[in-house]
Amino acid sequence: MPRSFTILAAAAVLLTGCASAASAPAATPDSTPDAPITNCGVEVNIENPQRVVTIKSSTTEMLLALGLGDRIVGTAFPDGPVPEQWAEAAADIPIIADRMPSEEAVLSLEPDLVYAGWESNFSADGAGERSELHALGVDTYVSPSACSSLSAEHSKLTVDDILAEIGEVASIFNADASALLAEQQATLDSVSPLPGERTVLWFSSGSDTPFVGGGTGAPQVILDRLGLVNIAEELGQAWAPFNWEAVIDANPDVIVLVDSAWNSADKKIGVLETNPSTAKLDAVVNQRYLVIPFAASEAGVRTIPAISELRGQLEGLGLG
Repeated sequence: MPRSFTILAAAAVLLTGCASAASAPAATPDSTPDAPITNCGVEVNIENPQRVVTIKSSTTEMLLALGLGDRIVGTAFPDGPVPEQWAEAAADIPIIADRMPSEEAVLSLEPDLVYAGWESNFSADGAGERSELHALGVDTYVSPSACSSLSAEHSKLTVDDILAEIGEVASIFNADASALLAEQQATLDSVSPLPGERTVLWFSSGSDTPFVGGGTGAPQVILDRLGLVNIAEELGQAWAPFNWEAVIDANPDVIVLVDSAWNSADKKIGVLETNPSTAKLDAVVNQRYLVIPFAASEAGVRTIPAISELRGQLEGLGLG
């Protein structure tokens, strides 16, 4: 089978491997937050928003998984196709920008909440400063896993943090997350770590300098649960620049390839195989590659399903 077909097939399986919760129960009054919450250092008091602009796939998919897709009036910066089980619910959601939306585009939709996947989405050159949006009566919320304080304090994201975010978002929308959380936990419990201590490179992008998954974010959560040793774990960031010399010295057993429209898994394999030094790596010689879509590589409702899917890929490589 051609390598490109294998990679696309693996990515497609992962896209459809998430727990389905598009028909989650509508609302439970007891789930409403009792007090303002602190979100990336900003105190917010969000009460059951009805018109939401999402930025990044992780936020759109969070709401779709909670059965709240009808609240999304527009989205921006999609990182890839929506998984199959949410595709119908997402079909009519307008995409207002392929990358960063302007504040004008956001405000034209008259949202009561802008839900962003990255803190940097809120800026004068982007969707608007949080303080300015608040002054205009528009609430803001950032995926807690993307708070800059996480990297600044060298804090390490955990599975519990991801599950807590699902619960917090559900409470903001007065929705019931119990079915989704139960599915996520069941999926997590079904995955056993790989025996032994195999090393891995999480290759996100780059050619001259590899941009890799470090030791504090979603990549490390996934690798820890798989029982793989991240050769860049010492980096105090979720994603960070690395160097090929360190990769060559570590000679990882497995390489995770992040697949995206702008930097495909095939392109990364080309980088690895055309460099005389990296071409000699054991993982490259033996084509021990795992593939994950970009949208599933960021913390959110696809993180735990990704653990299960990558475990299956490891078994397919004879490493299970």
